Amino acid sequence: MKPIKIAISVNKCDSGGQKSLVMAYLRNFDPERIKFDLIVDADSNSIPYKEVEELGGGLYVIPPYQKILAHMKVLRKLFKENKYDVLYAANNTMNLFPLAVAYYSGIKVRVSESLTMASPLEKKKTAMKTVLKKFSHLFCNYFMANGKDCGIYQFGKKAYDEGKISIFLTPVDATANTFDAELRNVTRMKFGWEDKVVFGFIGRFAAQKNPLFLIEIFREICELQENSHFVIIGAGALEQRMLEKIEKYGFKEKVSWLGRREDIKQFYNAFDAFLLPSIYEGLPVVGIESQASGLPVFFSDAVTREACVAELGHFISLKKTAREWAEIVVGETKKAMSIRHGREQDLKDAGFDAVSETARLTEYFENAVEEQKR
Repeated sequence: MKPIKIAISVNKCDSGGQKSLVMAYLRNFDPERIKFDLIVDADSNSIPYKEVEELGGGLYVIPPYQKILAHMKVLRKLFKENKYDVLYAANNTMNLFPLAVAYYSGIKVRVSESLTMASPLEKKKTAMKTVLKKFSHLFCNYFMANGKDCGIYQFGKKAYDEGKISIFLTPVDATANTFDAELRNVTRMKFGWEDKVVFGFIGRFAAQKNPLFLIEIFREICELQENSHFVIIGAGALEQRMLEKIEKYGFKEKVSWLGRREDIKQFYNAFDAFLLPSIYEGLPVVGIESQASGLPVFFSDAVTREACVAELGHFISLKKTAREWAEIVVGETKKAMSIRHGREQDLKDAGFDAVSETARLTEYFENAVEEQKR
């Protein structure tokens, strides 16, 4: 049987969870069963040209969705020329646009995946999502989500209760991300963190991730943990305001500001705790990957409980003060440091495994293609 042809639309292929999730699938597709093309916006900041080529896939860079007419025109041309069996759209409520083009281009299997949710604290963005998600059912005939809560948010509880939403948990390479004591030591020596308790954050500096509150928590940890050190990895619109807060509070010398990076595994191992006080999330990739290395993760209570692996996930109310957060983080980190070990098998048992989830997804696509032939 010849491989099925899949177009994968992600819009912004930026450093972060969405890209990591899609790439985990691409790395594990069997080329004898799946032939894929990745379609990304031209203003993406982390387009994986070389890796997609090495994996035998195609890559198309198209006008960004902000130029919606040009964006949809190029999509229509691609869909007509390449005659895909499947469109897999992985950009939440924005899936509406590639799905509409796929519908009118005759692609029989049109899959929409929900990867995130929303918060009333982001009024403009949430209002747009609320409008768009009302049209989520219009042009797709298969519904996916990386967790129950994400699925219900975008497609509704009725669709979930009726079994219409297929859940594919956030795929991570559990083996590659397990705890590596040697890598931990090498990384901590390289950055001068040998005698520090290292608290880390990796993510976009955007309102969703709550980075200004993160700085408030770090400030309080400074007072509670004398040898504390903070590592901040990422980039985004709130960068300057974060730096100003750090300067104002006077703990700049205790911060390693490392910018946007792709070499993340070493930091999971080098950290002693990971903080993610987001105002909303889907099923965060960094939160799952970090737990593979045995790292305790401190999520806000706005993050789905599905993100907890074994006892490593801690959920703290956003109603608590920065001081209360700091007290919990410092106390729980101290307990975890002496018993740290890799959690590869825990992740696999919980279903967060790229190999097994990709095998399930491949079968899902194949069954959908056969179903549409009947």
